[in-house]
Amino acid sequence: MKKSGLFLGKFAPLHRGHQYMIETALSEVDELFVLIYDTSVMQTPLHIRANWIRTLYPDVRVIEGWDGPEGYSNERAFEIEQENYILGILEGQKITHFYSSEFYGDHVSKALNAIDRRVDEKRAEHNISATMIRIDPYRYREFVPDVVYKDLITKIVFVGSMSTGKSTITEALAERYKTTFAKEYGRDYWEENQIDRRIGFEAFDEIAKGHIEIEDIEVLKANKYFFVDTNAITTYMFALDYHGKAPDYLTKVASQNYKRYDLFFLCNNDIPYDDTWDRSGDQKRGIFQKQIIADLKERNIPYILLSGSLDERINRVESVLSKFEKYSNFYGGKI
Repeated sequence: MKKSGLFLGKFAPLHRGHQYMIETALSEVDELFVLIYDTSVMQTPLHIRANWIRTLYPDVRVIEGWDGPEGYSNERAFEIEQENYILGILEGQKITHFYSSEFYGDHVSKALNAIDRRVDEKRAEHNISATMIRIDPYRYREFVPDVVYKDLITKIVFVGSMSTGKSTITEALAERYKTTFAKEYGRDYWEENQIDRRIGFEAFDEIAKGHIEIEDIEVLKANKYFFVDTNAITTYMFALDYHGKAPDYLTKVASQNYKRYDLFFLCNNDIPYDDTWDRSGDQKRGIFQKQIIADLKERNIPYILLSGSLDERINRVESVLSKFEKYSNFYGGKI
């Protein structure tokens, strides 16, 4: 007889305890269904939480319960509501094993006419809860898989033309918030590879790849916030400036780059120009700044302007972050 398992929850967020349950079930049944509920305890949308499971466990059949019951209760009226919902969303799929570590395993397994398979009820294997992680993901980092952790971090990028203070504020904020940051890879690459202050056309693809690699490494060590000095859109603008066009990979990455960040800050060019050997003058800075603003507008990317001294800029960022909640409609009037 084919064994089919069911495991359900909010996975807000998914953690090692959930993984232990899933992996135990996968070792015992021929087919595993995971039902994931919508919830108000966490802003992370249901489909993102569902995709964590799909990414980590491609063999699991994930069911998204957008209209499922909220919370848990041992009151019989709620139990019946939950049972009816589960039976309805399964659409006749036979379940032989119901997996849980909670009290509701009893009534749900009976409703399914399935084996009540309790796993690690005393949390001996992984003494962790989603509530603990929501309060302080960094403290409980070891219990959170990478694919989940990066989605818990608020990613902030600073853009603007040359000599507008992007690197300075990125590093200052990372130190203030005791977190990591991604430096501007393109500047280091340029200094190492430039010939007569120029780099080749294909080099811009290498810059885009190198910068993303740095981000992907450093974000996994971040504490709540992750600060980024420039991005692929800036690299794209430099490619246009150098060659009048951009290579295909960079163009693709730049078009999708807005998805990587939660907040865009534009550093104003109202600070004194730092005329170093690798730059092209204050007039060029002003032109490039206008071009960056135009590109942001064309891409419909909302941004927040930072002006004034470093302290004034930091205070502005801190004010925004104090109101910001990841996956919220922040630009809908909360600034």
